Amino acid sequence: ESDPRQWWDALRAAPHQCGEAAHEAAAVSVAGQQHGLVTLDAQGDPVRPALLWNDVRSAPQARRLVAELGGGKAWAERTGSVPGASFTVTKWAWLAENEPEAARSTAAVRLPHDYLTERLTGQGTTDRGDASGTGWWASATETYDEEILGRVGLDPALLPRVARPGEVAGTVRDGHDLPFSKGTLVAPGTGDNAAAALGLGLRPGTPVLSLGTSGTVYAVSVHRPADPSGTVAGFADARGDWLPLACTLNCTLAVDRIAALLGRDREAVEPGGAVTLLPFLDGERTPNLPDASGLLHGLRHDTTAGQLLQAAYDGTVHSLLGALDLVLDQDADRTTPLLLIGGGARGTAWQQTVRRLSGRPVQVPQAREL
Repeated sequence: ESDPRQWWDALRAAPHQCGEAAHEAAAVSVAGQQHGLVTLDAQGDPVRPALLWNDVRSAPQARRLVAELGGGKAWAERTGSVPGASFTVTKWAWLAENEPEAARSTAAVRLPHDYLTERLTGQGTTDRGDASGTGWWASATETYDEEILGRVGLDPALLPRVARPGEVAGTVRDGHDLPFSKGTLVAPGTGDNAAAALGLGLRPGTPVLSLGTSGTVYAVSVHRPADPSGTVAGFADARGDWLPLACTLNCTLAVDRIAALLGRDREAVEPGGAVTLLPFLDGERTPNLPDASGLLHGLRHDTTAGQLLQAAYDGTVHSLLGALDLVLDQDADRTTPLLLIGGGARGTAWQQTVRRLSGRPVQVPQAREL
């Protein structure tokens, strides 16, 4: 959980670090983590801390919703995705069942980036990229699905307007202690992965592995995704195309935790050995095992700490690469280099593990922040 007001404090502080350049901004937009449930009262204040994407308490609600609305195939055809515990619709269902007073007090439902955009503009808007991760936005029609909303007891009037790619969401209001000029344009923004794809100038056929707290593998496609297994989420991108994506809950944070337990630097890996480590320390999303825990197999007297650490890297990367072919179009060139982004992208051990297990060349964009 996280207090959205802390995000707003951080947003207000960040532009001042840009110096005079912030005063010259012609337009701004916000990107943020997907799926989070932000509930606001009639005054626009948070009803409770936001339920974040990696909160898996709503796993029972996810299973029930998938079954009630016809199974994975029906959900994929309707919304592009089969909702797991990360999806916003399951979090609202959990809130309505477990904290009904909070649900009744809610006058607006937002995603994390929506909340900040609304604080800037006073207008409740989202974009198709982040809306596609809620579970209540129908990718087939690009509208909110009223039957799904009715199933979880959520009034569509509580949801933000979905702005089109390139549309202006509003302008910066006065009174925020921000260096932007009054009337500075505010774009709709999007979710973090769609924002990364936009920033990379990603085109169909080029796969991306994002190595952060969570791991993602995705590619841009002109075809609307609909994976009935639920491995690939059928997200929309920020340009009007699609962003088939698979996400794991455990990535760099899990590997760093294993390194800390072993008392080793994260780069201190060693080859060899036959040990297998599944780093499902927070449950897992791909595969969909929200109640899982980590597993160590094949430990022997001659297993070294460096080999154990390498096994953590292998287990993490293997989960992502298992979905790589599923996010690419059938005619995509399977020899195209993998783009590595995220906090782990500059790590030598991460790069070598991805290169070895994928059999592909690896590229890391030249940027100060990945």
